[in-house]
Amino acid sequence: MTSKQTQTVPGHACQVLAADAIYVINGVNVGDGLTGPEEVCPGDLYALDESQKALRLVVTRAEGQQRVGTGSAVGQVGDALRFEARYTMMSSDGDQVDLVLISLPDGARFVLPLSPMTGLNDYTLLKIDDAPQDTGLADLLCVSFARGTMITLASGQQRAIEALRIGDKVLSRDHGGQEIRWIGSTTLRAVGAFAPVVITAGTLGNSGDLLVSQHHRMFLYQRQRTAGLATSELLVQARYLVDHKSVFIQQGGVVDFFSIVFDHHEIIYAEGVPAESLMVNDATVNRLPVELAADVKARFPGLSQNQHFGTEAGRQFLDSIGPEALFRTARTVPTRQR
Repeated sequence: MTSKQTQTVPGHACQVLAADAIYVINGVNVGDGLTGPEEVCPGDLYALDESQKALRLVVTRAEGQQRVGTGSAVGQVGDALRFEARYTMMSSDGDQVDLVLISLPDGARFVLPLSPMTGLNDYTLLKIDDAPQDTGLADLLCVSFARGTMITLASGQQRAIEALRIGDKVLSRDHGGQEIRWIGSTTLRAVGAFAPVVITAGTLGNSGDLLVSQHHRMFLYQRQRTAGLATSELLVQARYLVDHKSVFIQQGGVVDFFSIVFDHHEIIYAEGVPAESLMVNDATVNRLPVELAADVKARFPGLSQNQHFGTEAGRQFLDSIGPEALFRTARTVPTRQR
């Protein structure tokens, strides 16, 4: 056993792309794949080569550094990983996408998209930031409620999320009481992408301030379908509701995040308003720490949960109507006892 492989801790897996799978189609670096922060040029327009398949990267920690773990399709076990930069891009349909550029000792570069990308869109490079060196990759992708969030049980009572246990029955919007099959948690510094979104009490009809991770989707029902959307049921990422008044990002300190899994992707009630549970499929499970992923896979063979019905409202649409148009439209559930 080499020194690189000593004192390792269980890692986690994620899907990465070769850096040249995301390449410039218009701008200063036409034809180049995604390169380092000193070489890229903000304003360049990128596209995704969907013919290049995603590759499995297992990340573990040894000797205080994140390294390639056993089971990776890239690099050699024990190779040190360097996070070169974090890029923010805007897609042609108005959604924001964050990517982390990762390099190996042999110079090979890979990209971890923190949001879904498609070959149907173009992506304009907007911003270049330092990549987080000390944060596990799984932590970049959490979809969670903050400690203290009151979740409605099947009985109508409310209980703080940190007090929930596997087997507890939670009220779902469409399937009644559903048993919790898995609960995961993580503690993060509340900065940048890890700072929670605060939806102040009453904004969506919520009984108290609701704190969720930035990518967590709220379920909003509109009595009259809005032009341009396929359904009246909307799934909206919390970060898109930010108006810096009723909804804002709370920077500073630390935050405990909790995720809940059921037999199906469900809409449950947090502070009395509907929000999604963690959806279990190959993409989400591969972002979890290895020991947690193994437990989830054992409980959910096939990893085949599908998204709850509803239209995902993108950034471009929300910008066109303003987030305030969606405020106080969520259908709340009566509360009995906290």
